[in-house]
Amino acid sequence: MGAIRLLLRIGHDSKDSAAWGTVIVRMKCSADVSRKESRMRIAVRIALAGLGLLAVGPNARGQTTDPPQSAPQTQQTAPAPDEITAVPNRPTFASTAEMVQHGVFEIEYGFEAAKGHQNINGLLKWGAVKNLELWFLNIPVESDAGTAGLGDFGTGFKYKLIAQTKKLPRFSVLYILTLPTARPALGAGATGHSIQLLASKDLGKHHFDVNEGVQFVGRPGASGFDRNYFTALSYSRQLTPKWGYTGEIAGYSRTNGMTPATMTFLGAATYNVSSRVVLDGGAYYAVYGQLPRVTLIGGVTYSVADFSRRHSQRRLPRR
Repeated sequence: MGAIRLLLRIGHDSKDSAAWGTVIVRMKCSADVSRKESRMRIAVRIALAGLGLLAVGPNARGQTTDPPQSAPQTQQTAPAPDEITAVPNRPTFASTAEMVQHGVFEIEYGFEAAKGHQNINGLLKWGAVKNLELWFLNIPVESDAGTAGLGDFGTGFKYKLIAQTKKLPRFSVLYILTLPTARPALGAGATGHSIQLLASKDLGKHHFDVNEGVQFVGRPGASGFDRNYFTALSYSRQLTPKWGYTGEIAGYSRTNGMTPATMTFLGAATYNVSSRVVLDGGAYYAVYGQLPRVTLIGGVTYSVADFSRRHSQRRLPRR
C-alpha cells in the first residue's frame, strides 16, 4: 500500500519540482545525488543477498507450504480453516506477496501528516479468483502547501506466481494504473504505470518483504513517460499475539532532471484487534529527496466479508 502512496505522489512532486528544485540544486549538486543513489542500491543489494542466504540456509525455519491465510506483517496463531484473516500491506511502502483469501473483500485506510503535507489514503482489495487480487486505490483527501482536494485514483491487480516453500519465498507481481483524477495543484496531471515484483518470506517469527519495480510517470501536457525504479525491504516481527512492529528501508531512483532520488526509513507498531482488524501507527523519515523530513502515519486494515460461494454454502442452516 505504501508504495502506491509514494507512486501517487511522484507525478505531483515531478510537476511541482521547479520550486523545490531551485532550493535542492543550491544545497546539493547532481554528483551528490548520484552518490546517494549508489549507496542506497548497494545497501539494498546487500540486504537482498542476506535474505537469500537466510531463505536457503540449512537452518532456516521457513514454512514448508504457502499458508492460504496468513497476515505477513502481523502474523498470528494459525487461524481456523474457515476464519477470515486480514492481510495488510500497510504500513510499509513495500507490498506483501501474500494474497487475501479467495472471495474476501478487504479495505486499508490510513493517513499521512507532515509539515505542508497531509492526506487520507485508501486501498480496496478483492480476492477475485485463486491467486488473483484486484486493487482499487484512492486518496479522498489531499492537502499540499495549503491546497486541499481530491487526490489521484489507481487501479490494478496482484497475481501470485510462486507459493512459499521451505527454501523459496512466495513471489507475486503487482501492476498499478494511476489515473489523474485530482486537480492540477494536487495530482500527477497524467497517467502513470507501475510494475513490481514482490517477494515475501517467513522465517519463524520473522517476516521479510522485498519489492523491486519500475514506474512510468506521465508528463503533463506532453507525450511519453519519465521512468524511475522502486526498491523496498521491510522486516516485521510479532512480539505478542496482539502487538508487533515493522521497519523498512525504501526509495526510488531519479525520475527526471527536476525530481531527484528519494530514500526513506520507516518504523511502526501494529496491533491485532482481531484476526480481521489490524491497526498500525508510526512514522517515516526522508533521508533525502523531495518529501517532508518526518511524516507521521497511521491506519487500519479490515477484512469486511467473504463473498465466495464457498463461504455462502458454509452459512446455510442445516435441515
